[in-house]
Amino acid sequence: MALHHFHLKANWPGLRNDVGEISTGNLQAKVSIPPEMNGPGIGTNPDEMLLGAAAACYIITLAAMMERSKLNKKNFALESEGIVEFSDGIITYRKIIHRPKIILLDDALDRDLRLAHRLAEKAEESCMISRALKGNVIIEVEPDIAKGM
Repeated sequence: MALHHFHLKANWPGLRNDVGEISTGNLQAKVSIPPEMNGPGIGTNPDEMLLGAAAACYIITLAAMMERSKLNKKNFALESEGIVEFSDGIITYRKIIHRPKIILLDDALDRDLRLAHRLAEKAEESCMISRALKGNVIIEVEPDIAKGM
């Protein structure tokens, strides 16, 4: 078994509505509370970062699965949505919805379309971040799969 360690450094110079900085590997960013939560909205925030981690993991996992299955595509894109609930002063990350759009080659067969749909669903179950969130955040997949176009 191989273990990989990731390290992050953070600096937070003030109180709740100030702006901090994080640095880890190729990611350096200013962070603050988003304006929707009465913060300054400078840089990114934990909600966007969680959505970004989940979306990046999902799209990389799905791309690898498509490659292993030799599923040829013309185009592949993803839009993801994070839903956060505010209730009685408690903030809860409720749901992430991934909406992959996969355009297969013009000559794709019906079985290719079915395979793409199956892989889109399976990638969510296989993604490391999805597995880490399981039981805490609902993750849904709404694939849009077509050929040509």
